[in-house]
Amino acid sequence: MNTIRADERSRERLVVIGGDAAGMSAASQARRLRAPDELEIVAFERGHFTSYSACGIPYWVGGDVSERDRLIARSPEEHRARDIDLRMRTEVVEIDVEGSRVRARDLDAGTESWTAYDKLVIATGARPIRPDLPGVDAPGVHGVQTLDDGQALLNTLNATEGRRAVVVGAGYIGVEMAEALINRGYEVTVVNRGKEPMSTLDPDMGRLVHKAMEGLGITMVNDAEVTALRTGDDGRVRAVATEDAAYPADVVVLGIGVRPETALAKAAGLPLGDHGGLLTDLSLRVRGHENIWAGGDCVEVLDLVSGRERHIPLGTHANKHGQIIGANVGGGYATFPGVVGTAVSKVCDLEIARTGLREKDADRAGLQYVTVTIESTSRAGYYPGAAPMTVKMLAERRTGRLLGVQIVGREGAGKRVDIAAVALTAGMTVEQLTALDLGYAPPFSPVWDPVLVAARKAVAAVRSAS
Repeated sequence: MNTIRADERSRERLVVIGGDAAGMSAASQARRLRAPDELEIVAFERGHFTSYSACGIPYWVGGDVSERDRLIARSPEEHRARDIDLRMRTEVVEIDVEGSRVRARDLDAGTESWTAYDKLVIATGARPIRPDLPGVDAPGVHGVQTLDDGQALLNTLNATEGRRAVVVGAGYIGVEMAEALINRGYEVTVVNRGKEPMSTLDPDMGRLVHKAMEGLGITMVNDAEVTALRTGDDGRVRAVATEDAAYPADVVVLGIGVRPETALAKAAGLPLGDHGGLLTDLSLRVRGHENIWAGGDCVEVLDLVSGRERHIPLGTHANKHGQIIGANVGGGYATFPGVVGTAVSKVCDLEIARTGLREKDADRAGLQYVTVTIESTSRAGYYPGAAPMTVKMLAERRTGRLLGVQIVGREGAGKRVDIAAVALTAGMTVEQLTALDLGYAPPFSPVWDPVLVAARKAVAAVRSAS
């Protein structure tokens, strides 16, 4: 294997590991700031695609998005046209921190080579949790994380005669994939180890999601631990077994969640947090390493509400991380202060949103708090199309500081969580929240927006608790 040493080159070299949101955003931003004769950029991607929306895969599988390529923001050819040496189907298998180089394997040719770097960006993403269960690797069992995964699932759906699907897990991916399979005409069962679907919500709010899923015709099985995936004589998956029952399946989708893809970083001795993600400073430089940055789903980020590190894999964060890393690599300066944990999803026309802390998050952080839940409507009650909405709010008991908001409702409910996200980022109290000058007209909101109604009730609860 050949290695080109850094001192043999006349320009700096940036090496990027990972060709999706964080990695290619970093590469593109660095290229905007530094010309090719100043900075050489080499990027490695082990898959077939770059710069795509993994969040859109359930909607592609379900038919809402007509074709795969609509999820791709920028092709390898477009990146190369910007003087980025993007090497597809090439997996980095070792980082030599001491020697400032990486070893990469061409997955099609089987050859390996070393590439030296002056600056390194690690954007290896996350990997789906695949439990160590009998039958988990059988044909017909799918994780859904990349476009390759989505294509493999579609191939199975198109080739399978049976119409029974089991989704294991009821987080965002599990719930969205369940709806996608219903849209494709499958009989869907969701097996969930939690009390209710959407563990990112408190169980009382998750119950609303449960009812909506059943309204779609999805069979929900909660408080159930999968013990095995049973196969037939042909080796294909045939059922998902729990301690109490077995659920027939012609296809199984694993929606259990993801973990940071940091085996490469761990082997290189780079610092990892409690959740397995890389630890960085505010500029997203890996702690203790001057010329290595990391971003996207492989890092842990600061939760601005609890003050703790968390792993929150979202495309919004990954793109921001890439922009910040690219600015720093390109000679500028930018920081990523942290997150408040905002997320939004849907089941059919039911919108689901949360930001900040759940009750168990506040308990874990040692916070004393009050909770309130209100029922309201998305528009003035007399205006056509007004739909019900439930808002739950957490506030710190003594100070009234806003800690978290969860919203479940119909059209117009989900994006209201952004009001709370801004308030959380600003460290506002619920009393300050009630004074916000929000837009009002009957087609858009009641006179008192549902978030403000919840804030008023939270103010009363804080005063009563004090």
